[in-house]
Order: sequence, then C-alpha cells, then structure tokens
Amino acid sequence: MSAPSPVPVPDRVVVHPGPALLAGLESGPWLPAHRARFGPLPDVSLDDLLDRVARVGVAGRGGAAFPFATKLATAARGRRPVVVVNLAEGEPASAKDTALALTRPHLVLDGAVATARALRAREVHVVLPGERPRTSVAVLRALDERRDPVRVRVHTASPTFVAGQARAVLELMAGRPDLPVTAWQPEAVAGHAGRPTLLSNAETWAHVAHLLLAGDPLRAGLGTTAEPGTTLLTISREGALPEVREVAHGTPWRDVLADVPDRPAAALVGGFHGTWASWDHLERMRVSRAAMRAEGMPLGAGIVHVPAPTTCPLALTADVLAYLADQSARRCGPCLNGLPALAAEVRGLVAGRDGTRRVERLAALVDGRGACAHPDGTVRLVRSALAVLGDEVEAHRSGQCATRSLREVTW
Repeated sequence: MSAPSPVPVPDRVVVHPGPALLAGLESGPWLPAHRARFGPLPDVSLDDLLDRVARVGVAGRGGAAFPFATKLATAARGRRPVVVVNLAEGEPASAKDTALALTRPHLVLDGAVATARALRAREVHVVLPGERPRTSVAVLRALDERRDPVRVRVHTASPTFVAGQARAVLELMAGRPDLPVTAWQPEAVAGHAGRPTLLSNAETWAHVAHLLLAGDPLRAGLGTTAEPGTTLLTISREGALPEVREVAHGTPWRDVLADVPDRPAAALVGGFHGTWASWDHLERMRVSRAAMRAEGMPLGAGIVHVPAPTTCPLALTADVLAYLADQSARRCGPCLNGLPALAAEVRGLVAGRDGTRRVERLAALVDGRGACAHPDGTVRLVRSALAVLGDEVEAHRSGQCATRSLREVTW
C-alpha cells in the first residue's frame, strides 16, 4: 500500500482577488465576461511576442522558472511546433493552477492560443489533472465556449506526483504511461513526436495572455524593475482549504502571511520538493524568486505550507519522504532504491536514532543521479530539514519532541 500524501490534494480552494490575473473575479469564469474585460485576443507576430515576453521576463511558473522567451525562440526554430498547456500540478500542496482553471480558464487558454498562432502551430494540447475533477470540468466547459483556429486535444494525467513532469506529460501524449523518462534534448527541441514542443503550466500561459491583453505590468505599478509583474502563491494550512493569492513581486512576506493565525517555528517553502525555512527568516524576506533562491529557499511553484504549531516538522518531513518515495517512476537506482532508503532513515530520526550522517551519505548518493529531477527535489527537502530543524532532530535523539514541548508551554 502506497504512503498517502500528508497534505490532501485540494479540489476546492479559496481564491482571493488579485491585481492582475485574479482581478474582477466577481464577473465569473465565462468567455463573454472575459472578452468584455479584456477585449478580443490580438493576433501577434512571433517577433512581437518574443520581444514582449523577453522585456518583462516571463518565466515558467511550474517550479523551474526557466525563461519563457528562450523556450519560445527554441521551439520557433523547429518545424511543426506543438503547444502544451500543463494543468497537472501533481504537487498536493499546490492549488494555483486549480484556481486559474476555476476562475480564469480563458486567460490560460488565450495565452496558449495566441502563442500557437504566433508559432503557426496547428495543435494545442491541454493536459488535465486526474486527481482534481473540478479542475477538469472547468477547463472542458471553457473549451466548449471557444472556437479557436487551432486543433485542441485533451489528455488526462494520472493522479501521481510525477505525472506533471514535462517528460511524463509527453509520454502521456504519446499514449504511454505518464512517467518521467531520460531525455537528451529539451522539449522545445524534440518533444511530442520528435517535434519542437512549447510546454508550460497554466500560470505561465495566463501571464503571457495578460501581457498581450493588458500590457506591461510595470506600467500598472506591479512588481519591481528586476522582476516585473505578479506571481500566484498557494498558502496551504493544516485543517483549512488552501488559499491562492496573487501578489506583486517585491511584496513583503510579512504582509502575505499576516492572516495566518497560528504561526509555527518553520514553514515549508516551495512544496514537497522545496525547503524548510524558519518563520522569522521567511517574514524578513520579500516575494522574489531571485532573492529567495539566493537565500537557499527557492519559491518553486509558489507554495508555502504552514504546519499546525502542534505538528512536528520532522515527522511531517518523514511523511512527505515516504510519499515521495512511493510516487517515483521506479525506473532508475536513485528512485528505486535510494528514496525508500532515505525515507526510512528520516523516519529513524523521528524515532530518535542517531542517523544524521547516514541520511547525509544517502542524500549525496541520490543527488544528481536520477533520470529526472524527482530525486534531486527530494534531497533538497531532506537537507533543508537537517539544516533548519536541527533543534528538532536533537530533541528526538534525546527522546523528546521540541514541538510537543512548545505546545505544553503555550497551551
């Protein structure tokens, strides 16, 4: 039996109004309201599109933050390019693409269709999340409203953590199990059926569309010169529906997290492949992908998971590790053998075993040796737990739990 996710996969989400993508939510997700707000989708040339996305630095919002302009230019150099909208979030703690599907589906689809027209691509593939039925219904309903000049094909991903990985998505589109495989060239060079494939997640496409429909975000006072515009964040809390907020880059985290009622000692930033960060450290930061990466806490897909103050973060890490070990493709040594061993050793730390060096050795053996980024992301989480949760590790080694002690003092 597979280990369950310690964070439930959300099919419902609280979506807060935002300054750009999430503005005007009260008008609903329908196409007439969307066109009334933004007007018709402009027909832009490839050069114009490249210039616009490069100037504002549109980057992938699936976690890697790869420059969209680079992928677009690469795909444009090949023959018969393909465009893919990836709504398979995979990450249980993320709900931002779900939020867009429920509230702004036409912004997502507009970005893909406008880009397909600029590339002269004839196909747009839409990949839906198998574990989030409301998301799928919302997108299918939006597609029914549209009459786009491209052929749209819909696929449904498996309800697994790695199903949204780019190569897993291409496997799904090819009719094979949607698991990551080794690739020797980027998808933008050789993707679906060997053709150049521009694959991006829902938020990325929404930003492309908003740029075309509403203009430069800096002119609207959103973001910073280095990082124009906004980003979507999922604030995930135990016992509560996830909340999705749109904030401008440069916003203090203290403001973003002001409504969190019970503040733990540490939060998980970036999701299951992310890092632990002390609450105090996080509150001193601003929402900036570059600055957070420099501080060793990459924002990834924009997730902050806030455990309850009474939840032991070390035990939560062990639960996440067990889940991630079961979610791998099991096609290479680091996933097949390394991740289960690593999960068992982290579970041993929770039980009070003195296994820190063993965990570090296993992490070094796994890191950078998988066919995909799944082992690397898992190792990132483990290393951050050892670095940030050191007091908790020491407490467990002495047969106690620092979180439980905190609860006894404050409750």
